[in-house]
Amino acid sequence: MEESPKGEKRCAAIVLAAGQGKRMQSQIPKQYLLIGDKPVIYYALKTFQDSFIQEIILVTAKDDMEYCRKNVVEKYNFSKVSNIVAGGKERYHSVYEGIKAVNCDYIFIHDGARPFVTVEMLERAYICVAQYDACVIGMPAKDTVKIADSKGFAASTPNRDAVWTIQTPQVFSYELIRKAYSLLIRKEQELLEKSIKITDDAMVVETFLGQQVKLIEGNYSNIKITTPEDLQIAGVLLQEDGK
Repeated sequence: MEESPKGEKRCAAIVLAAGQGKRMQSQIPKQYLLIGDKPVIYYALKTFQDSFIQEIILVTAKDDMEYCRKNVVEKYNFSKVSNIVAGGKERYHSVYEGIKAVNCDYIFIHDGARPFVTVEMLERAYICVAQYDACVIGMPAKDTVKIADSKGFAASTPNRDAVWTIQTPQVFSYELIRKAYSLLIRKEQELLEKSIKITDDAMVVETFLGQQVKLIEGNYSNIKITTPEDLQIAGVLLQEDGK
């Protein structure tokens, strides 16, 4: 496996753009809605393109692959996108398809609906994953969090100082994350029968390999575009960044 010209380990990114964005109340998938004059997915891809990342795997819905190739990758000359692959039914299926499409030392898994990831975040994540093999970007929670019981009553209140809201990218050594996801796919039916929902990549390595995951600060502006209100906030943040 070749290393980069700077002697760094080979790093690849999986950028997920296969979601339907049902909460966006739009016929257009949220990753193709515009912030400013460019689609949401453009901004994350631009950050990875301008970073030390050597290869990008873009995961889209099967029906969107050609559209994304022509109207995003080729239009904006994202030369590091080496492959566009079709996603699956759930997020974790899409991640697994991306993992299988690349070979590297470290892999950065990012939601394409988070347009405000920065190169500086990626650099801090690289330093972290080289030491711990598994790390995730996130931020300490601003609000008090309540744990609800099955009837919707507050059951407990965790110490806010220990609560983080998790973002992406989530970064892992390649062999670690591939092994964890292979186990997840193999035991998927068992998880479904137990009503266990896999909600992020860190949970996969925690659940199947017992791997500790290091938390590193991202930025409160690293929001995920989920609702129409998020799109409005993103427009304001874009103007403030001067992009």
